[in-house]
Amino acid sequence: MNYAVYRKVLLMVSELHVRGYQRLRISPGVSPTGFHWRCNITPASNILSSHGAILAEASDLVACYSSASEASYFNWKDAAHLTPSRMAVLFMERYSSLVRAGHGSDWLYAGWYQEMLGITYPDLFPIAYDDDGDMEDCLGAIGGREGVTIPLPPPGEYVSTSDG
Repeated sequence: MNYAVYRKVLLMVSELHVRGYQRLRISPGVSPTGFHWRCNITPASNILSSHGAILAEASDLVACYSSASEASYFNWKDAAHLTPSRMAVLFMERYSSLVRAGHGSDWLYAGWYQEMLGITYPDLFPIAYDDDGDMEDCLGAIGGREGVTIPLPPPGEYVSTSDG
């Protein structure tokens, strides 16, 4: 795993939070093969109210990154050497509808996000789902260490009929 390359996605989201887009959330997991870390970015309105890191619907308000792409972030060919801050600017330009939907304060989530960055530093990546299903009580982590868990993020806003 190329930890520094993949971690730039997490740091980019933190940069977006600093810019006033705290309602942007991540829904991270593992590919079906188990070989690649995935990180979906979407507004809080598209995250389940029953689980703060599970995507409700695939839509045009989801940006998907896979570690299979390495430094071709979101299939961009011009971002490999950008800082997380500059990546955030590019993300705002290329995913303008998604970013607008994530505008606003969510200090509870932004605080959780900073805690998650600390727990996972420097070589772990949060996962909310894998082939075994969704993590219900906490988030797991993959990377350079084992046995690390991450508290669940605050609930999202999407209420499905199965959420009751």
